[in-house]
Amino acid sequence: MIERRFTRIQTELPGPKSAAVLEKKAKYVAAPLETYAPFVIKESKGALVEDLDGNRFIDFSGGWGCLNVGQRNDHVVAALHDQLDRFLHTDFTAVPYAPLVELAELLVAHTPIPGELKAAFFNSGAEAVENAVKIARAYTRRKAVLVFDNAFHGRTLLAMTMTHKANPYKMGFGPFAPEVYRLPYPYTYRNDVTAQDIEDRLLSLVDPSDVAAMVVEPVMGEGGFLVPPDWFLPAMRGLADKYGFVLVFDEVQSGIGRTGKFFAFEHFNVTPDLICVAKSLGAGLPLSGVIGKAEIMDAPVASGIGGTYAGNPLACRAAIEVIKAIDSANLLDRAVHVGTRIKEHFRRLQERYDVVGDVRGLGAMVGMELVEDRKTKKPAKALTSKITQHALHNGAIFPTAGLYGNVIRVLVSLVITDEQIDEGMEILAEAFAANLD
Repeated sequence: MIERRFTRIQTELPGPKSAAVLEKKAKYVAAPLETYAPFVIKESKGALVEDLDGNRFIDFSGGWGCLNVGQRNDHVVAALHDQLDRFLHTDFTAVPYAPLVELAELLVAHTPIPGELKAAFFNSGAEAVENAVKIARAYTRRKAVLVFDNAFHGRTLLAMTMTHKANPYKMGFGPFAPEVYRLPYPYTYRNDVTAQDIEDRLLSLVDPSDVAAMVVEPVMGEGGFLVPPDWFLPAMRGLADKYGFVLVFDEVQSGIGRTGKFFAFEHFNVTPDLICVAKSLGAGLPLSGVIGKAEIMDAPVASGIGGTYAGNPLACRAAIEVIKAIDSANLLDRAVHVGTRIKEHFRRLQERYDVVGDVRGLGAMVGMELVEDRKTKKPAKALTSKITQHALHNGAIFPTAGLYGNVIRVLVSLVITDEQIDEGMEILAEAFAANLD
């Protein structure tokens, strides 16, 4: 029996108030905007969500990784109220404002790349990735882009092309952008790939003198929470230096403290040329950025990058408070603690159930891969869905990931309490037992 201190399920899901909204959604909102939760949110704080009917949930999705400092962080909310009383919008390239400059200074101070650095801001992770490629192309005067198996970089045309998973992200949306070349990735649970294998594939696909950039997630997110071996990122740094292209780390999901370092690449004794950030940077507000070496960032012509809402003042004020909160509340250490506690729960499930093939992660970026058989490692997609849906209807929101949808992943807010973690994991364990015992 689950001892409920934080969750509460008092109606069928959806409850009547949520059902009324979802009925209107079906009529007025485009069908591809499919929702994961069978309820409608009323309010949220920290890692807890309450729906319109009074049901309460522990949210291990963190708004798909956007809420490292938690829902409605007090300092973020206060800064937003203050900004609302000042001004809402100008477009920074029309009339500049101080919060964007302050945020750029803070991010540069938190970025461990030697030399002079600069930043530029946009609205979404996909925009950050596309602009990083534009900046790299302007700097190198080259055109080709290298990406990896299992990658996810966004849903706009170039970012979608760079993304591996076809269904649903590419279904019916071709033709795709040219000059994107995919390399093998060391998915250590499933295959052995060496640095030489990667270089050989590169040379077989494209003339390296045509390559503008290699874009890689330091920890694969949507691709299954894949943590690379220690040699991988330094070896990619070596290829970038050898062939003269820009090395871009996509830290949209892994950055801003998620892994116990401000950036995930800090675990691997390597530095990139450019970094893409988004998601938890804005605490749920639309904000992304590219940070990198000044010489490269300054390469595009004047007005070559930007956007009407890029780096909007509300989101910049929120991001400033996010970075301050990570420092003042020791959330990097907290990320390590949260991840360790969750992995302990996951490993107990692995000991009990053979369907748990692998448990992996860095800091609070943790995943558990489910398979039908530990020898064949056939992905257990249907079972993964049944387990996560059972947990969802019982009070805990667990998202999935991976090319085959067979990874249960955790992107929970770093302010979650130990007691909330344990209750959520009891709910997940009960979902395993209901489907397997």
